Amino acid sequence: MTDEPACPLPDDLPTPPPARRVARAQLRDGAVAEGMRAVPEETPVALTFNGTTHAVMMASPTDIADFALGFSLTEGIVGAAAEIESLDVIVVEEGIEARMWIAPEKMARLAARRRALAGPTGCGLCGVESLAEAVKPAAHVTAATRFTSAEVLAAMAAMAPAQALNHETRAVHGAAYYEPGAGLIALAEDVGRHNALDKLVGAAARLGLDPGRGLLLLTSRVSIEMVQKASVLGVGVIAAVSAPTSLAIRTAEAAGITLCAVVRADGFEIFTHPQRVALGPHEGQETHVA
Repeated sequence: MTDEPACPLPDDLPTPPPARRVARAQLRDGAVAEGMRAVPEETPVALTFNGTTHAVMMASPTDIADFALGFSLTEGIVGAAAEIESLDVIVVEEGIEARMWIAPEKMARLAARRRALAGPTGCGLCGVESLAEAVKPAAHVTAATRFTSAEVLAAMAAMAPAQALNHETRAVHGAAYYEPGAGLIALAEDVGRHNALDKLVGAAARLGLDPGRGLLLLTSRVSIEMVQKASVLGVGVIAAVSAPTSLAIRTAEAAGITLCAVVRADGFEIFTHPQRVALGPHEGQETHVA
C-alpha cells in the first residue's frame, strides 16, 4: 500500500494548511480590541474505492492517508492495511480525495452494503438494515494489560501539551495512544472527534502497533461510535476527558473494554471492566466499582 502518489498528478494542488489566521474583533470587560486568531481549517475529504466515492467527510487536512486507512478499518471495508492495494492522496480544487483500490470481491461487498442501506430520497439511511448498522456490536477485545491509576493520569497529562493544532486554535479534538514507559506513541487531531480516532487507528496500523499494550486517550465525550472504533483498534482501556453516553457504556461492557471518563488531574471515573485499572490506595488489589 502506498500513501502518496509516485509523482504529482496533473490536478494535484498544495495541501491546505491545518489552521489559518483570521481577523476578529474581541470584546472583553466592555472593551473592544482588533486582532487576529488562528482557526482550524475544515476541508471536504472524499474517500473513494475503485473509482467510486463512498463518503465525503469534513475533516482537518492533515494525516489524510491515516484517516483513509483508519476509516476503511473501522467501517469494516477492509480487515487489514495490506488489503488496500493502493492509496493516493490528491488535493483538488474542491478539497482532498483519498483514492483507494481494493480487491474486486471486497468492492462488490461494499457496493451491496450501500444498496442495502439506501433509503428513499429525503429519508437518508432508512429501514431495519440502517438501524442495525448504527448499533452493531463492537468487536470483543481481549487485551489483558493492567494499569495503575497513576499511569492513566500520567497518560492524560501528557496529551494536552502534545496537541499542537489545538494549542494553536483551541478548536479541535484529539485521539492518542499511550504506553507506560514509552509515553505517547501516536496522536491525531481533527475538527471531528470520529475523524481524529480514525486517523489514530490508521496510524496504529501503519506503524504496526500492538494497542492491547496501552491506553486510548480521547479529548471528547465517548459515544457508541467511539467505542466501536476503539474495539477495531483493539485497545483494552479508553480514557476520556468527558463523560460517556449510556449506550457507549453498554457497548463497552459487551465488548470487554474498560471505560474511564471524566479524567482530571485529581482522578477519574470508571464505568466498565474495572479489573484493568487499579484504583485507590492499594494499587495491586482487585478493584470494585460501587
